[in-house]
Amino acid sequence: MSSSYSPPESGPAPVLRKVSKLFLIEGIILIVLGVLAIALPVIATFALTILFGWLFFIGGVVGLVTSFWSRQAPGFWWSLLSAALGIVVGLLLIAQPATGALSLTFLLVAFFLAEGAVTIMFAISHRGELEGRWIFMLASGIVTLVLAVLILMGLPGTAAWALGLLVGVDLLFGGIALIAMGSAAGKAA
Repeated sequence: MSSSYSPPESGPAPVLRKVSKLFLIEGIILIVLGVLAIALPVIATFALTILFGWLFFIGGVVGLVTSFWSRQAPGFWWSLLSAALGIVVGLLLIAQPATGALSLTFLLVAFFLAEGAVTIMFAISHRGELEGRWIFMLASGIVTLVLAVLILMGLPGTAAWALGLLVGVDLLFGGIALIAMGSAAGKAA
């Protein structure tokens, strides 16, 4: 009597094969967004600034409502202060996107430094499973670190366009790296 049962695969290969299409889709989306941001860097910069402004503002309003609903809970005044801060920061970013772009550019430097380091570590930790394709992820991390330095060197004069351009370049390289990893992950055995 023969059995058609085969034990489930174990290890990273089945998981990588399962997520390979997600890597490819995310990579394509990042490339499209990156190209748009590179083509229109000033618009991308102001769009990012205004988007963050609305996010802070809406988060602050929701926090304000939540604070008043739970005013008997401990930490009411801290919660209220946090909500008010979110509203004020949001309104400032919306009302003065040029000034907000400069502030966000400083935050972007910190983000790119962290993202570059994490991406490099991710690439190194996956070099065994993804043949030689992990090098694309490593290159993406290095490019992100270089972008952080470029942002710092151009401040404050380039803040109006650098944010959109550099985010676009980062998205483009991140998308290329994800497509390379998705392709390799789909072939992982």
